[in-house]
Amino acid sequence: MPGGEAAAANSAGHAAMKAGDAATAARQFARAVALAPDAFDFRLNHAIALNAVGRPAEALQALRRVEDTGRANAAYCSTRGTVERALGDKAGAAQWYDLALALDPQRPRALHGRARTAIERGEPDALVRFDQALAANPADPDLWLGKAQALDALGQRADARALMEQIAAQAPAWGEGLRFLAQLRLAAGESDFAAHYAEAVERVPGDPGLPVEWARVLSGHDRNGEAAEVMARARAAFPDMPRLALLHAGYLSASGDDAQAEALFAASTLEDEERLVQEGRHALRRGDLMRAETVLSRALALNPDSIAGWALRDLGWRLSGDARHDWLHGQDGLVRMVPLRDADKVLPPAIARLHDLHDSASFPLGQSLRGGTQTRGLLFDRHEPEFAALHGAIRDTLDDYRNNLPPHDAAHPLLKHRDRQWHVTGSWSVRLSHGGDHHAPHLHPEGIVSSACYCELPGEAAMATHERAGWIELGRPAPDLRLDLQPIVSLEPVEGHLALFPSTLYHGTRPFPRGRRMTVAFDATANQGMRR
Repeated sequence: MPGGEAAAANSAGHAAMKAGDAATAARQFARAVALAPDAFDFRLNHAIALNAVGRPAEALQALRRVEDTGRANAAYCSTRGTVERALGDKAGAAQWYDLALALDPQRPRALHGRARTAIERGEPDALVRFDQALAANPADPDLWLGKAQALDALGQRADARALMEQIAAQAPAWGEGLRFLAQLRLAAGESDFAAHYAEAVERVPGDPGLPVEWARVLSGHDRNGEAAEVMARARAAFPDMPRLALLHAGYLSASGDDAQAEALFAASTLEDEERLVQEGRHALRRGDLMRAETVLSRALALNPDSIAGWALRDLGWRLSGDARHDWLHGQDGLVRMVPLRDADKVLPPAIARLHDLHDSASFPLGQSLRGGTQTRGLLFDRHEPEFAALHGAIRDTLDDYRNNLPPHDAAHPLLKHRDRQWHVTGSWSVRLSHGGDHHAPHLHPEGIVSSACYCELPGEAAMATHERAGWIELGRPAPDLRLDLQPIVSLEPVEGHLALFPSTLYHGTRPFPRGRRMTVAFDATANQGMRR
């Protein structure tokens, strides 16, 4: 039996977890493990707390030390599934949840995690799994949201909409539910797709997060003036919250009300990355290049990995003729069109699957698309082997690109990662049709490299009457920046190839007159360890 001191530390960890202090719990459980390293429960508790504080890799290490014993323990298997899911291994998560449910078929956490994993992997029985999880825990709102998402994925959109409206009525302060309802309303073609936020704000007037999310949803669809009005009302309700004033300034600036925005930026006492990036964006709109350089350099000093900070700073460099633009984006090899490894083998079966997904997909909320459809969730989390094969080919192609980059440069936001291992993060597919569908210029702030893999193109005959129709443009600023800058490079799409470029480049596509264009897009990020 563990000694008294170890048991006391374990009890203190439990008390901290119940109080919502996972960081203290992790320290207490670590102490219990150090005092009683053979105590299985202490190691399991430690892993649970590590995952709760956002350290799933360490949690996995802790769990692997007791895996032989844990395979016969439902709590261990369920926890292992949750940790694997947090690390992005959805197939591994499904296997561990299945082991947990084989040991304890009614375990609520395992039922919940397995249902979530099923919808993330696009498994056909996701709806059944959410119903099973709800039978064990009918009061969990995330399970009801998951059921609505599963209904939507099956094409039962009226049922999904009715369920989400019930959830919004019962939980008006729940941001995830409100956002998914906005997605459903947008997919139905409603111009006032965010109107339910007004009712939520009226019913829960003491929650400043609701107007913040409402304004974000509106801004994501170029409705910055409406977003500014929402934030003006929020500031009146919460006058002592400087973050609301900053958001208001940003939306005012994006909508063209530079004078009011300037007054709010001048009065702001915040000195963090968000404020500096927003002020840098505002300064660029006003043509104040010196001010933009000053505030954006301060933002990058606070966060050298800020994709938006580097992208905006580069626009200022281009406008002022600063040679650092060539260092950031002009070096040979940074922008390339690269043939996909094994394209003839992996693309045709993936394309057939993608069309099936797009046929039931819809226009996404808060994305750069202007027309077309986008697949749900992360494409490479799905269970279909065709996407696993495409994922592997893309990883190999990404290595080809990385190996041909310029040398390592510790100051460069991409080249400082040149000699690390990379992995694919966000992944999705977009299908555009003729008649104006395109991507507005935008950034992917979560990656270091972004890409589009060209699966299907309209063909030369469909493009002949329009110059550079359907091409990808790199370096054209977002329209709300109001900058007269052309792309630094335009790439002609080639089927079976990947356009690869730094995520610090704004990018968009040109519309095309006829035919259909389908891509698989993704971002890449760098692992912490050096390349092996």
